[in-house]
Amino acid sequence: MPHLKLDAALVDEARTLARQIVEPIIDYIGKHTTVAIERATLRLIGVDGVDEDGVPLPNRVVERARALLPGGVLRPFVAAMIQHGLEVQATAEAIGRGDISLAEGSLEEQAEVQREVQRQVKLGVERIRRRRDEREAMIEELGNPPMPWLYVIVATGNIYEDIVQAQAAARQGADVIAVIRSTAQSLLDYVPYGPTTEGFGGTYATQANFQLMRAALDETSREVGRYVRLTNYCSGLCMPEIAAMGALERLDMMLNDALYGIIFRDINMKRTLIDQLFSRRINAAAGIIINTGEDNYLTTADALEAEHTVVASQFINERFAQVAGIPPAQMGLGHAFEINPDTPNHLLREIASAQLIRDLFPGYPIKYMPPTRHMTGDIFRGHMLDSFFNLVGVLTQQGIQLLGMPTEAIHTPLLQDRFLSIRSALYVFNAARDLSEQFEWREDSMVAQWADQILREAVELLRQMEKLGLFEGLKAGLFADISRSPDGGRGLEGVIERNAKYCNPFYEMLLS
Repeated sequence: MPHLKLDAALVDEARTLARQIVEPIIDYIGKHTTVAIERATLRLIGVDGVDEDGVPLPNRVVERARALLPGGVLRPFVAAMIQHGLEVQATAEAIGRGDISLAEGSLEEQAEVQREVQRQVKLGVERIRRRRDEREAMIEELGNPPMPWLYVIVATGNIYEDIVQAQAAARQGADVIAVIRSTAQSLLDYVPYGPTTEGFGGTYATQANFQLMRAALDETSREVGRYVRLTNYCSGLCMPEIAAMGALERLDMMLNDALYGIIFRDINMKRTLIDQLFSRRINAAAGIIINTGEDNYLTTADALEAEHTVVASQFINERFAQVAGIPPAQMGLGHAFEINPDTPNHLLREIASAQLIRDLFPGYPIKYMPPTRHMTGDIFRGHMLDSFFNLVGVLTQQGIQLLGMPTEAIHTPLLQDRFLSIRSALYVFNAARDLSEQFEWREDSMVAQWADQILREAVELLRQMEKLGLFEGLKAGLFADISRSPDGGRGLEGVIERNAKYCNPFYEMLLS
């Protein structure tokens, strides 16, 4: 494919600035845990289910261990297992009933407890590895579709209806199915339990729903002769828990952004940044592709004025992902086709943006989002805009193409809307499959000049962010024109300062 001749010194400076912005945050993360991380560790060793009041057992155990959380929940939980001769789930159920209380073990017990902690963590990591091996075996058997992968959403609120729609979309040609989460689930500090049928604007992310959809798509993958991927959302107050559930149920992609929940859901930045590291460690071990949400910046700020903020944020998301152990092949950094279509040379400007991001992050499965902000309900105009979007996607060789719908701004897509979208994308991808190999970008072209301008503005923004620090930069509203306070938003009460005895071997073992 043709490449832009980018200023290598500017690209290097952007990555250096991102490292400097992220470094003090990593230091802060290393001194703290959260209730969601402790709940996720319990899920990874096998805790599941709800108590007699319907409260998820991970929540109940962590709630009853609150005074011990500076040292982590694993040691007191395992000490209770040993003391009472119970397995993981039976211990959690007994704690839920109030039959067992948690306490630090005696000095005599510590060596035995530590050995059992290590054993349980190793078993948890092995569960994740086995699910990853299953995915790789299925891909070896069935094969991967060519990129860009066609990514579509289902969002009925009923997991059983979602399955019908997801399987239909896969048969029509979709490569990735994303189950949109029920409205505001990201603000819940617990994960609903079991199969659900009453979501609003989407379907609840639960482990049972993940399991049902994965099984259905495995069936359809064998039917259509290619591996169909499953996506859900591990953002919000339960980010690490949903990452754990996704790993255990073999999801393939997860929406996992270091900054999205802060900016667009007003979740406390300290809570979010601590949670994202642990969630990404899980995703890294599970072979899950993360999708970031920079495309959303262009829904609240003008795309021409704010395109550089997308690029600056991508460098920061990249650095957080690197620290978490996410390799480039699992970094689906996000951007969007959102410039006002009335802008002269709108298509060329969109190409400049897409080509810049493709060249800045080579080897990454970049996720490209369709036009939504300027959709009007005119289905013919919308279908044409989506066709331009698909052309830019194949021209600049994006990795993951989230398909637009002609009925965007009217209603949740119907089966026939999705069919039209998939058929149109397949036509464009086939018609222009090798278009990018036919030419080079001239340095004096509008595309090259606009891309260079975006990069320079992104580096200038990173300089500002580095000078202020990430917390203060977010407070200043440098991304998406939205200001957030370091001590504001939801979830700060769930942040816990670690003590010197803090124990959570998952951090290291997930990277091994």
